[in-house]
Amino acid sequence: MSFSTAQAATTQPVGIWAAIRDSIRGVQRDYTTGSIGRAVVPLAIPMVLEMSMQSLFAVVDVYFVGRLGPEAVAILGLSDSLLMLVFSVAIGLSMGTAAMVARRIGEGSPERAAVAAVQAIATGVAVSVVLGTGGVLLAPQLLQLLGATPDLAANGRLFTAIMLGGNVTVMLLFLINAIFRGAGDAALAMRSLWLANLINIVLDPVLIFGLGPIPAMGLEGAAVATTFGRAMGVLYQLRQLSNRSGRIVVDWRRAALDIVVMGRLLRVSGIGVLQYLVSTASFLGLIRILAPFGDTALAGYTIAIRIIIFILLPAWGMGNAGATLVGQNLGAGNPDRAEQSVWFTARCNTVFLGSIGVMLVVFADPIVGLFTNEPAAATVAATCLRTVSYSYVFWGFGLVTVQAFNGSGDTTTPTWINFFVFWTVQLPLAWTLSGPMGLGPGGVFAAIAVSQSLLAVVGVIVFRRGTWKGREI
Repeated sequence: MSFSTAQAATTQPVGIWAAIRDSIRGVQRDYTTGSIGRAVVPLAIPMVLEMSMQSLFAVVDVYFVGRLGPEAVAILGLSDSLLMLVFSVAIGLSMGTAAMVARRIGEGSPERAAVAAVQAIATGVAVSVVLGTGGVLLAPQLLQLLGATPDLAANGRLFTAIMLGGNVTVMLLFLINAIFRGAGDAALAMRSLWLANLINIVLDPVLIFGLGPIPAMGLEGAAVATTFGRAMGVLYQLRQLSNRSGRIVVDWRRAALDIVVMGRLLRVSGIGVLQYLVSTASFLGLIRILAPFGDTALAGYTIAIRIIIFILLPAWGMGNAGATLVGQNLGAGNPDRAEQSVWFTARCNTVFLGSIGVMLVVFADPIVGLFTNEPAAATVAATCLRTVSYSYVFWGFGLVTVQAFNGSGDTTTPTWINFFVFWTVQLPLAWTLSGPMGLGPGGVFAAIAVSQSLLAVVGVIVFRRGTWKGREI
């Protein structure tokens, strides 16, 4: 069946279950015409599942590492904070990549989309080499910079070096999945993370605790399992990019650097990287504020954040769906449909996160109990879960509107929003509540809830102005 025939077939009215089935199978369709609901659902489902798989890495690791004790969990949390810098760069580059690919697809030019994809991959590899080299050589110093004691930094050196040294797997997973999402092939992004997670789930307990002739590697086993699983996911992605039945196809024999396209990509992505570095740096600031309260506070916070990420990344998947719809509809010359797609997606996201928030408030203790048997750390984690969950209703709109800006190629506006919310509100508030006002770690958790709610309010107000509709990339 030709692409045009498949496209025509998928624009016909179908039932909701058929739409869900087709979205998981990866049936190609045109997202710039027809019912917005029928465009959002098949695009959002694989993206939500993709982000669920991304968050599963965090949950699986903390589940098994938690059996090694609070110190191991604290090392995991500190290393995660450093890896968040890699995630920030990867997400920033991914935003520009997805926006550019989606715009070219909306314009009906998959060949130019493939050129953009090659530039994104080359850029990601180059950046990863620099970050990985620095991470391996400076692992103990970086841990101490975040507040780790010399003993904790020494014990976490190898784990952190493995995670940062293998950061190219993180970078390429994000970048290539952004290519798939921008092209509307969200099911491929989902499958790559299914594969990566399956390998990680199998290898984590084997390498951490040992099995038969395989020796127990402890905490470092978790790093090896995660990095190897992600590497296998990347190999799957690269193979799919060469599949000529896909919506975007890269002929590696003819792939070449295009300085003009790369420069355009870096202009869009550079601000996107800054956008997430702003939020990540504030996250590191929160870790620094929490560190003086001890390993137990860090361990409890790490467990809670892993659970929160597990919930929020699927919601981020909804935001990614909205961003793809914005990019493709702007490329097709239909900005009003792009805006309607965002509001529809945001309402769906709010219902989802609101329901999850209620569940976490009610069942925080038994959920945390799955990850630790240390009473003190469990108390901190449950408090964090409950406090942050009160802001979930706001996060539903905040995640979608911010991603919508990025999908249009306007990465500057959400950067300023992040700077205002996280640096002028969240960090000063967290320090004031936890220190001078005597609330301890609970003050940090309250500051997170307040700032994320504010982010949503500001995001909606600015998005309504509509300046993003005229963005050219």
